[in-house]
Amino acid sequence: MYTKLTKTAAAMALVAFTATGCADMSPTQRGTAQGAGIGAALGGVIGASTSGGGSGRATRGAVIGGALGAVAGNIWSKRMEAQKQAMEQATQGTGVQVSQTSDNRLKLEIPSDISFDTGRSDIKGNFQPVLNRFAQTLNENPATTVTIIGHTDNTGTDAINQPLSVDRASRTRDYLAGRGVNANRITIEGRGSREPIASNADANSRARNRRVEIYVAEQGQG
Repeated sequence: MYTKLTKTAAAMALVAFTATGCADMSPTQRGTAQGAGIGAALGGVIGASTSGGGSGRATRGAVIGGALGAVAGNIWSKRMEAQKQAMEQATQGTGVQVSQTSDNRLKLEIPSDISFDTGRSDIKGNFQPVLNRFAQTLNENPATTVTIIGHTDNTGTDAINQPLSVDRASRTRDYLAGRGVNANRITIEGRGSREPIASNADANSRARNRRVEIYVAEQGQG
């Protein structure tokens, strides 16, 4: 028979799980959100049902469970590690940054001297070998999903920069699709000049902001 606290925790579980079903999320976002929601739900139930639990313990359990679940929504498998190593080798000396994110995604950050000239979205010649090797790793790991985010510097207005950033992500997706990667696995976004990683105060810093970020996730199972 449920106690009042257990009912409260169960309600938290239902809300947390339902909240993860947003239709407008990318597959990667859904994986992370589902992990967080389920983790929060389980944490809340455990916290409430533990001896002397109380609402405070249920809340703390939900917070801790959510934090752990967010990472568990995307997994870092041997395949992901192998893909990371392959891309590190393929991009060595190019300036492309390859890393593992805190939520277990593979991140490639491609700077402007590799990717795009000012005001342009066409794929540069020295970007193509990187994308060719990347496409190969994606075809070897068909369970992964990809998010490509385009960025610009602050040259020009938002009316110019936003569609330009989307077009850069779109061109990158189309290039990968042309090398056998299923385009349905790829989500694109454009952030315009809203997320600079440098000051935009000079040509070098603007070049750093003119970039593409690519995220790869392998979804947790069960």
